[in-house]
Formats: sequence, C-alpha cells, structure tokens
Amino acid sequence: MRKIAFVVSTTLMASFGYADTSIDKFMDESNTQLNLRYRFEAVDQEGFNSESAANSLRTRLSFNSGVVSGLQLGLEFDDVRHIGDDRFNSTSNGKTAYPVVADPDVTDLNQLFVKFKAENLTATAGRQRINLDDQRFIGGVAWRQNEQTYDGLRMQYDHGDLSADYSYVAQVNRIFGPTGDSATLDGDLHLLNANWNITAEHAITGFYYDMDFEDSASLSNTTLGLRYLAKFKPLTLTASVASQSETGAASINYTALYYLIEAKGNLAMVKWSAGYEVLGSDDGMKAFQTPLATAHKFQGFADKFLSTPATGIEDMYIGLGTALGPVNLSLTYHDFNAEEGSNHHGSEWDLAASYPITKNLNALLKFADYQADDHGTDTQKLWLQLQLSL
Repeated sequence: MRKIAFVVSTTLMASFGYADTSIDKFMDESNTQLNLRYRFEAVDQEGFNSESAANSLRTRLSFNSGVVSGLQLGLEFDDVRHIGDDRFNSTSNGKTAYPVVADPDVTDLNQLFVKFKAENLTATAGRQRINLDDQRFIGGVAWRQNEQTYDGLRMQYDHGDLSADYSYVAQVNRIFGPTGDSATLDGDLHLLNANWNITAEHAITGFYYDMDFEDSASLSNTTLGLRYLAKFKPLTLTASVASQSETGAASINYTALYYLIEAKGNLAMVKWSAGYEVLGSDDGMKAFQTPLATAHKFQGFADKFLSTPATGIEDMYIGLGTALGPVNLSLTYHDFNAEEGSNHHGSEWDLAASYPITKNLNALLKFADYQADDHGTDTQKLWLQLQLSL
C-alpha cells in the first residue's frame, strides 16, 4: 500500500517541481489505516419462498500523505467478499429467488484525490467522499459494504461563522460498482451548500443541488431549500423546507415540496426524538426524490422507501435511546402515509444495539420490522456486525 502511494505521490510531487526533501515529508508524515468490517444480514420478505442470509467481509485500506505546502494525497481501496454460500440477491449474482442484500463482491478504488488547503480555502480534486449536512440529500451510503463516492472538484470555504461548500461532480460511483449498468451515475452535478452560524445556538443552511444525469433522466432534478437548527435547553429543534423540479432531459414536468420538523432531547437517562418528514408529490404523478442520499438513515432501516412512491410519503416517527453500561440502545417507530391521497404505506419498528468491545473493535446488532399496508411487502431484517479499525 505504501509503495503504491509512494509512486503516485512521487509522480505528483515531481510534476509540481518539489524537491526530494518534500517527497520524503509526504511519506514520513503519512498515515495508513486498515479497517475490517464483517456483517451477517438476514432478510425475510413476503413474496419470496426463501430467506436471504449474507455473510460478507469488507476490507478497507486508506492512505493519507503528509502535507507539503498545503498539498496532500489521499488513496483508499475497498474489497468486499462473501463468505460461504450466496443465499441472497446481491443485485449482480443472479440469485433472484432471494430478497436483495445490496452488497456484491467488488474490489473498488474508493478514493483517489489531491487536496490543497490555504487559510480558509480547501480544494479537493478526484474521487472523494461528499457528505453534506445529515446526508438527507447528499451522502456516501456508508451503511452498505461498498461506499458511494464522487468524481469531481470540491471547494470549501470557512471563515468564522460563515462556510460555503461547492462541488462539481461528473460521476457518482454507486454501491453496486465498479462494473455493470448500475455502477455509476454520469452527468453534470452542481452541489452548493452554505451555512451561517447566527449564534452559538442557532444556524441556518441554504442548499442548491442541480443534478442532470446522462442515462438516468428520471432521477434528474433541481432542489432548492433551507435548513434551520436551534439548540434550546432541554431540546434541539431542526426544521427544513425544500422545493424540487425537473431538470435536463427529465420527461415529467413537476414541482414537489419537502418538509421536516424534528425535536430531540434528554429526559433523565433516556434520549428521545420525534419528527414529521414529508416528501411531497405533484398530483400523484411524480414525487420528491433523493437519489444521492444516505437513505438508510431515514424512513426506516428496512429501506422500503429508497425511491419515493409517486404519491409521496409522510413519515411520523418517535425514538428512544439509552445506555446500559457500555451498550447503547435505541428503538424507533415509524408510521408512513401517502402525501397525496389516503393510502397508508405501513409502519416499522427499528432496534439497534452497539457495544465497543475494545478501543478498536465494535459490535453492532440491528433489527427492522416493516409491516406493509398499501405499499410494499412485510419485511424483517437482522444485522450482526463486527468492525475492527487498525
């Protein structure tokens, strides 16, 4: 790993005319990390005669060089391998008799970037992570074994209470990659996010995301919105609103709205949260979509709403969390309704328990129980995970 990074960094440094001592600093102050993540995922979904059972191991090697005159190189590889029989549909193994567990066998160049930082400005060019706000609109889908990353140029400006983040993206490297029809989303994407910390307790973020996909016109959209975060004792309040419409070669003209109101707080040893999120619809023809979101964080662990139904969705949820010694527990309930019309989209219970076995080794258990009504099918999912960071 260090040898590969040395060759790449030496070439880059030489092209910029840096001396050998600078190349030495690039390597001497570098950092290399190894991360192993084993996961067992089981899916019991109505409509399938067989249950899915997937054992997979993700191996991640990450390298970050030292910084010379503000310049830094980053390099990261991911490898996902299945252990035992493939009793699940990975989306590429042809096992369509089983429910989907979207973790195909892959070896992927996850990141390769050059970063330059000077005072308040940071510029990153190449393949990289881009996670904006809580990843409701732009994220890395890091829950899946193969991460979603972005090929492009990112500019970040930070000065006191103001910050701005702009990215031009030419290719999205999806969780199914690096080969196949679903591996990438190509196009012209402009992602703009700006934040103002009004006070220590109040902040407002404006965002504009224009996504024109070449071969996925149905996903193309322009989204303009605001997000407000307020910290009151004893709770935190988040409110967001956005409007979305078609762009590029999208075949349907539409305007759909997004709303969120969420409160979080502590009561003795219990953390609580409650929220109401709406992804609206334009007369039941086309709904608000979030094709680049880390969607697993929202609308239930069962991932039944990765694509918003045409009639939109209203999600009312409440969650509780606590710690039992070193074990962190959380339980969340969701109730889903159509935003357009009177359909009930079902409900879901989500449970999670995490345990830090050692400083570098963590265990995780998650369970999701989705009960369908007018949308989808009854689905139960179970995850057991061990993650080691070295």
